[in-house]
Amino acid sequence: MSASKQDALFVDQTETHSSVADYYGKTLQSSDDLKTNACMTAHVANPTVNAAIKEIHPDVLARYYGCGFCTPDLLDGMTVLDLGCGAGRDVYIASQLVGPNGRVIGVDMTEEQLAVAKEHQPYHAEKFGYDNVEFHQGLIEKLDDIESLKDGTIDIIISNCVINLCPDKEAVLSSCHRLLREGGELYFSDVYSNRRVPQSLREDEVLWGECLSGALYWNDFHNLGKACGFKDPRLVEDAPITVNNREVQDMITREGYADLEFFSATYRLMKLDSLEPFCEDYGQAVIYKGSIPRAESGWALDDHHYMETGKVFPVCGNTYNMLKQTRFEDHFDFIGDFSKHFGIFDGCGTSIPYKSAGMDVASTSSGGGGCC
Repeated sequence: MSASKQDALFVDQTETHSSVADYYGKTLQSSDDLKTNACMTAHVANPTVNAAIKEIHPDVLARYYGCGFCTPDLLDGMTVLDLGCGAGRDVYIASQLVGPNGRVIGVDMTEEQLAVAKEHQPYHAEKFGYDNVEFHQGLIEKLDDIESLKDGTIDIIISNCVINLCPDKEAVLSSCHRLLREGGELYFSDVYSNRRVPQSLREDEVLWGECLSGALYWNDFHNLGKACGFKDPRLVEDAPITVNNREVQDMITREGYADLEFFSATYRLMKLDSLEPFCEDYGQAVIYKGSIPRAESGWALDDHHYMETGKVFPVCGNTYNMLKQTRFEDHFDFIGDFSKHFGIFDGCGTSIPYKSAGMDVASTSSGGGGCC
């Protein structure tokens, strides 16, 4: 890249950061100020997360802007990093789930949001009976600038409707891969589109702030994740986003993009060197023991791997390793090895993975298809 193009890119990213910081630090004072429902969680949390939310200070909850629940299972004792933590809602949820032996680190670029998070840190320490959180101001594209973050030291990275706001998403995903331990995961919710968002919409500051203009085309995200070392991105759940703002929708339609659709989706990206680019069949299977808390009858790795307790469940080699080489190992029995290859696993496809694509927006179904 030429020096002039690099300078232009730097200016563009700096302006985007400044615009987003102003939007979330000054324009938005609560979730009621949002112009669309893109940055609003539509799904219902499980009872454990709901109970954790009830312990959080109302001022923190009022400044929550997210599109999912980034709370994977088995967090006890884990070190968790929250990218774009805002006023700290998800940090304080994770604080309760990792317990006194765990640690939660929140990073955000918005001074006003972090001020709220830090102001109420003593409140939550007293409420929980321990203080296991820390907050840092900085860009999530430049995590190297935060001295306390060391390579290979993070178990779980979470993020809630923030990565779409970053102009350099590759830098974010590459840093996540570097910071995670082997077997760790990036578990996050964000906004995606059914096609690439045109430049004319990407230049609109309100649409950026509302988490729409920065949305990645889903297949670009899959390819970018793989390029950054996450070889097999797994969709956990998805739901359609209805803009719910006539002015914003009319703007998109006037630009000639009425068929542009947006989705909130939660992914888990595992850091495992053993994963392959595609789902390969080695004749393997797993048996879930029913031992993960709140999942006694069955447990879902992602949107198309729901494993009933005690039932033999055929899996591809990647799924086998995602369970065998991570914190989930003790909760499964494993059948087979990698001694014989049977080709690609049936059903490994490349069409849009969101089941909510093209559905009636009134429907509450979620999920998706994909590999295996």
